[in-house]
Amino acid sequence: MTDLKIGVIGFGARGGLARHAHMPGEGSRVTVVADPTARSKDTARELFGQEVAAVDTVDQLLSEHEVDAVMILTPDFAHAEVALKTLAAGIPTFSEKPMAIRVEDTDAMLALAMEKRTRLFVGHNMRHMPVIRQMKEIVDSGRIGRVRAIWCRHFVGTGGDFYFKDWHAEREKATSLLLQKGAHDIDVIHWLAGGYTRRVAGIGDLAVYGDVTDRRDNSDRRMGDWYDEDTWPPSTQKELNPVIDVEDISMLNMTLDNGVLASYEQCHFTPDYWRNYTVIGDAGRIENMGDGSGDQIHIWESRRSGPGRPDAVEVVRQATGGHGGADPSLVAEFLRFARDGGATEVSVIAAREAVATGVYGAESIRNGGMPYDIPPVPGDVRAYFDEGQA
Repeated sequence: MTDLKIGVIGFGARGGLARHAHMPGEGSRVTVVADPTARSKDTARELFGQEVAAVDTVDQLLSEHEVDAVMILTPDFAHAEVALKTLAAGIPTFSEKPMAIRVEDTDAMLALAMEKRTRLFVGHNMRHMPVIRQMKEIVDSGRIGRVRAIWCRHFVGTGGDFYFKDWHAEREKATSLLLQKGAHDIDVIHWLAGGYTRRVAGIGDLAVYGDVTDRRDNSDRRMGDWYDEDTWPPSTQKELNPVIDVEDISMLNMTLDNGVLASYEQCHFTPDYWRNYTVIGDAGRIENMGDGSGDQIHIWESRRSGPGRPDAVEVVRQATGGHGGADPSLVAEFLRFARDGGATEVSVIAAREAVATGVYGAESIRNGGMPYDIPPVPGDVRAYFDEGQA
């Protein structure tokens, strides 16, 4: 098999994801990286070898190098701008999630990919996490009956370090952390429920980090340079981003198109860091107690069960690699899709719907909890992508 030549655009916080695409002699190799910083270029050469080409811009990559597929690993606000260029060039495109930070940009990406018949893939890696896949298997088996409600609580114990010391803290560059973080969870809710949100309402606040006055422009550093797990409580954080205008706590209520009711809570100043999903059917419910390998999924199927006394327990399967083993599986799926096409576990339509729910949810929060109706994707567009972009 001839190796696919992979171009990587953006080599910062998520740059390491591309290592799963660098398998010389086994099907794919990273041949060029586009990033304006010397540090990123040096890191790419350390990871992929001195022979990897390094350029400053996506335009240079497209004009000077021949690639079979690209991975867009830039900050969120650049996803759409870059993807529109690579899609127009007819190159199979992996866009890191969230797909974009505005609904109109996601729809423009869909329209161009469909027009050009260019393969588009969005990196919703949680669909490959063992805990989520096992919960999906339980739901699909019918064991808890028809899904009626889903609740998700996301405790972001590293919020101050991960999201309030750089561009993530700015509405202009992130819209809301309901995208950077919430797009994952909203997509999982939709996948487990088998439907998409059509109405959303929310409340939220900048409750803690807005009061921290110690600020610094951290554009010369990366998260690994400033992260300190011993910083506690969150109000003692230092060197936060000069601009902070996104919420650090958000709560959404969602009505899905199939009647499922869902809620999502995200807090960036908790001591612990994990996600807890509860899926309630009309014949039982499931809930994950931890989200990593070796953790548990509890299953309640009778009225004899109770707190701490589920009827059954499933242990989350072991996996290796980033995000509970999801990252290598995600990239492998993209490489197969780039080469052969066909249906994928991740869904471009679902990626758009996750962004739309987050965007309109943020609008609701910022407008007194007013409910918003989310416009659906046109039927022909949805059919094209759901049927594998043939």
